Amino acid sequence: MTEMSNRRLESRTAMDVDALRQSFLENLFYVQGRYPSVADLDDLYLAAAYTVRDRLLDRWIETAEKSYSSASTKMVCYLSAEFLLGPHLENNLVNLGIREEFHQAMRELGYDLNALIEREEEPGLGNGGLGRLAACYLDSLATLDVPAIGYGIRYEFGIFDQTIRDGWQVEITDKWLRSGNPWEIARPGRAVEVKLGGHTEHRRSVDGGLRVVWHPATVIMGVPYDTPILGYKTRTANLLRLWKSEAVEKLDFEAFNTGDYLGAVEEKVRSENLSKILYPNDGTASGRILRLEQQYFFTSCSLQDVVRAARRKAASLERLNESYAVQLNDTHPSIGVAELMRLLVDEECMDWDRAWEVTRKTFGYTNHTLLPEALERWPLPLFESVLPRHLEIIYEINRRFLDEVRVWDSTDHGRAARMSIIEEGHPKQVRMAHLATVGSHMVNGVAELHSELLRTTVLRDFAEMWPERFTNVTNGVTPRRWLLLSNPALSALINSRIGDEWTKDLRQLRRLEPLVEDADFRTAWRLVRSVSKQDLASVIERRVGEYVETTPMYDVLVKRIHEYKRQHLKVLHIVASYLRLKDAPEAEVTPRVFIFGGKAAPGYFKAKLIIKLIHSVAEVVNRDDDVAGRLKVIFLPDFNVTLAQHIYPAADLSEQISLAGLEASGTGNMKFAMNGALTAGTLDGANVEIRQEVGEENFFLFGHTAPEVQQIKAAGYDPRAWIDSHPLLRRSLDAISMGGFSRGDRGLFKPLVDDLVWDDRYMALADFACYMEVQDRIDREWSDVEGWTRKSILNVARTGKFSSDRSIQDYRERVWRV
Repeated sequence: MTEMSNRRLESRTAMDVDALRQSFLENLFYVQGRYPSVADLDDLYLAAAYTVRDRLLDRWIETAEKSYSSASTKMVCYLSAEFLLGPHLENNLVNLGIREEFHQAMRELGYDLNALIEREEEPGLGNGGLGRLAACYLDSLATLDVPAIGYGIRYEFGIFDQTIRDGWQVEITDKWLRSGNPWEIARPGRAVEVKLGGHTEHRRSVDGGLRVVWHPATVIMGVPYDTPILGYKTRTANLLRLWKSEAVEKLDFEAFNTGDYLGAVEEKVRSENLSKILYPNDGTASGRILRLEQQYFFTSCSLQDVVRAARRKAASLERLNESYAVQLNDTHPSIGVAELMRLLVDEECMDWDRAWEVTRKTFGYTNHTLLPEALERWPLPLFESVLPRHLEIIYEINRRFLDEVRVWDSTDHGRAARMSIIEEGHPKQVRMAHLATVGSHMVNGVAELHSELLRTTVLRDFAEMWPERFTNVTNGVTPRRWLLLSNPALSALINSRIGDEWTKDLRQLRRLEPLVEDADFRTAWRLVRSVSKQDLASVIERRVGEYVETTPMYDVLVKRIHEYKRQHLKVLHIVASYLRLKDAPEAEVTPRVFIFGGKAAPGYFKAKLIIKLIHSVAEVVNRDDDVAGRLKVIFLPDFNVTLAQHIYPAADLSEQISLAGLEASGTGNMKFAMNGALTAGTLDGANVEIRQEVGEENFFLFGHTAPEVQQIKAAGYDPRAWIDSHPLLRRSLDAISMGGFSRGDRGLFKPLVDDLVWDDRYMALADFACYMEVQDRIDREWSDVEGWTRKSILNVARTGKFSSDRSIQDYRERVWRV
């Protein structure tokens, strides 16, 4: 490289204020084609993004040269249907270590960097915890210098934007690509073909072996879009490769010339549907087909890319597992087991037994749910119509596997049926979790309780057959986004006392523990928390037009709206508290602001009705002078990463109240604790481990345990008995059902109340009494300001286990052996 080239490269990658300012102006002029006096806010944001991206690409190219092309390097390939990354600009500034320098460069040019940060469209490429976890893991993989590629789908329209009209959720299309995406680079030259439908032909090859040829009905192109993912304070920048579906031929020229203009682009429209939207509604046959095609599309693209990369670095496909570790993030990409077999056997002509050995050693499977309805099953007729060759492969995998089962256990004649990948019934179905389990060398749950329940319930037979294949990797979250970036005031206070080593080793926060007895530190802690609450209060006023004080307790429940997460239990607590205050208006109570947030699936009526109930209760409570200043209910619409960065630092109380045994792990619980909130929770998911880490005295436990839940249900759970035993619960339900929170409309919330009274699948009523008791205890402890502050400090100090860096280390040692 010439001296002039070196100087030019340095000018695009240097990190000082002058270089950043110059790069920004060059990108504004040469990339955006604008000059400062005519540039609008979008132009300025894009110029800032390209300026930062230049510095990411410098590191990504260096990483690719050193690691991606090396035959001796084992790569992690993380396959996930969701990557909920959040905004890029500020996160990349933090990871580059130039947030203050960039602020200064913008100030010198007369711009406000915060305004540019707020201008960024958040890519909604995920529905919640699954996608956010994947994003945290990408951050940690790069920070720990583990060569990795994340594979997913480049949804044109991500998770919907949520607005509220008359208390009801309304879905608005998420147009995150309206102004383009400056962080990605299209790679049309790396596109791959994906086959769908059609039929197979079995023929003899020249050497006499059996060969199968798949004659597809449709071929679709998968075009990769690459986004560099930078680690924190490291030169490593890994890759997120998202696939966009396109037609092989975008225009039928003959049809167009005959005037059939719609027919001319029919194939283009159909092909692009595969990456059009996150989680199409599968309530119709066409929706289910699209969902399966979507999952196969990105999985096939990704595995073809892995095989191509292995060839490029001269790695033997017969030892593919020595060069690549492929992790299946839940069941969405589990079709990859059959697809890799197809690629190795049909395309690479590898012997079946050798291909199966390679496949099993290559894959690891992470299970994220115990809910039966979330363990995907595909009806055989539908599956065969989309993936005829894969069904043949699955039949053969299953035949050989069941022979293995029968040899292992010849006494339990029902075991083969329970373990079969094919579920008997009308119609028969393909069990995708079973396929992933059979085709992976390791299976992990995502919290200690979840992994134990996985071994003893959902996948019990498999765990008994292969106990060595089951392990636990408790989820974690990146402290860079969820503390350093989201809570700069608290981060600065921590740094002033123990330094900043915690940003890459979260267990260093333990050094805060002695400061619990430092009165000045406790005062500073409360001041920092007040700053965060003022920030959230401003967000609430801007978004929903409600003024809230910062002195009350911020009691927060933000997560996907679902009956098992029991937002309706929280509402019952609010209604009961309201009724008690109406009975005794002069009573002294702890002032609380109840803050909700979360989206309901578009087709999930009861979840939408819960959102309506929250708003209806808020309408009554917030306008009643008897409780003014003591109770207030807020629902923040369109909960996403951007909003979460304001909420987690401001929460005083974190509500983690799902029925024990149903939440796999949760990660919001970790983010709250990491920012100093105390938890009110059941022994569910990672709550168990949070309580162990922070101390039982610093966690507000309530609710039946998972074994108790099973016992109660086995004995015949009758919610009416629990209603009869608690007069305040009955009054609360009556107040809702009699129209007290619906302007006299007794039918509005009847589906919710009837479900609770006659079924209550998630046992909200059974846990109501102990939930009220723990909330009364919380009120008492909140009044002890110094005591609460001590608990808040200890929650932060003891969250080191819940860093995603620790999770990735566990995967490296237990699953990937990287």
